[in-house]
Formats: sequence, C-alpha cells, structure tokens
Amino acid sequence: MGILDGKKGIIFGALDENSIAWKTAVRAHEEGAEFILTNAPVAMRMGEINKLAEQTGSEIVPADATSMEDLGQLFDVAIEKFGKLDFILHSIGMSVNVRKGKHYTDLNYEWLAKGWDVSAVSFHKVMKTAWDKDCMNEWGSILALTYIAAQRVFPDYNDMADNKAYLESIARSFGYYWGKDKKVRVNTISQSPTATTAGQGVKGFDGFLSLADEVSPLGNASAEDCANLCVMMFSDFTKRVTLQNIYNDGGYSNTGVSEGLVMKFIE
Repeated sequence: MGILDGKKGIIFGALDENSIAWKTAVRAHEEGAEFILTNAPVAMRMGEINKLAEQTGSEIVPADATSMEDLGQLFDVAIEKFGKLDFILHSIGMSVNVRKGKHYTDLNYEWLAKGWDVSAVSFHKVMKTAWDKDCMNEWGSILALTYIAAQRVFPDYNDMADNKAYLESIARSFGYYWGKDKKVRVNTISQSPTATTAGQGVKGFDGFLSLADEVSPLGNASAEDCANLCVMMFSDFTKRVTLQNIYNDGGYSNTGVSEGLVMKFIE
C-alpha cells in the first residue's frame, strides 16, 4: 500500500527474526519507510541485525539507549542522513533479576536499577535526545512496546512489571509536551505475550501465552500483528492518536474469563 512512503525513522531493539522490532522493520520497509536500525553493542553481537539491514537497505548504528552520549551520536547520524524524522520505535526491555532468577520479594536493587534504566528510563532519554535536537517532523509518531503486567499481577514477570508501568507513565507525561509543543504523538502498544527472545526468558511464559490465548476472544496477537499495528501508528491514518496505551491482545484486557476456561474447572 505504501502508507509509509517518504517517512524516515529509527527502530530500536531488533535482535533476531522473532523480535517485534525486526518484524516491524520488515513491514515498515515494505510500506516504503527508510530507517536506521540500532541496538546495544552487546545485543548486536548476539543477534543477526546485519541480515535485517541487508534485507531492508538500512544503516546500522550501535547505541546503548541508556547512554546520552551514544544517543546523541545516533541521532546526529540520523539527522545527517534523513533530516527530520517521522517515527521512532522503542522496543527495549531487560531485567537482570528475571535473568538471574531473583524472586520479586528478594530483588537485587542494583539489578533493579539497571533493568529500570534499560527498560523504561531509556525511553525518556530517547525522547529527550530527539526533543533537544528538534528532529521530529510535525505529526510524527513515537512508540514503545509494553505489556499488561503494568496494570495487573503476573507472578514471575517480576520487576519488569514495574518497568513497564514506569514506561507507560513516561509515554503519557512526555507525550503531553510532544503533542502540545511539537505536534508529535507518543503512544504505547500493550502486546499479547509473544514468543520473542526476551519474552521466553520469563519464568512461566508458556503459561502466560496459553492462558491469554484461551481467554482472548480473538486469540493472541502475533508479532506480525504487532508489526502491522506499529506501521499503522507510524502512518498518517493515526495522526491524532496520542497518550494512549493501545491493547493489541485479541480482547484479553477486557475479558474476565472465557467459557473454555470455566469449563476446565467444572467436573
């Protein structure tokens, strides 16, 4: 359809073919967008981002999203290449406590601070860098990916739930100023549990996935579904959608229980 023809952006977080950022990059390219791919240097060594760059004709600029210096250099490259930008995708999340199996009641606070910085504060840092450099076109779109554990208890999602809640608050708070002063929209997409590399690192992930698929009237949204929604949110068809947390979850967020789940408890 070419709904992103002429649009330029930055996509954070593409790691491998399972990642939502990867699939979003592919779809954005198919719809006519040009973009820079970026991830932390350590993540890039673990992934296959060169393959994605070749597939989409994109430049790779390594950057630690928690480093203002790295972000400044990244945006300088983007501005030199594109001029002003039309979209940014923040698809970054990490919990050292989850990775190392620390229970929520026994968190390591140094690890907590690191995960908070990577998963949430980095979104503020990305937007502040773009703000200070005044590099977004009017009616541009800034997106971050989140999960419903920001609002509800999911045992073993651990401190990532707190990180996502903070991320969503940043989107609303900074998004107000982006809209009022720059005519730029800021939103989050609350995605179904999705079999990404990060998602599969959460204890009990398969249970989250199965439960959500059972309860959701439409079933779980796939990574491809999320990529399509990201593309729509980058496009001019959503010019006045801002400060929203958009649930892309097949209806899970508004469903108390499904008939199928009830039947499993009836003898």
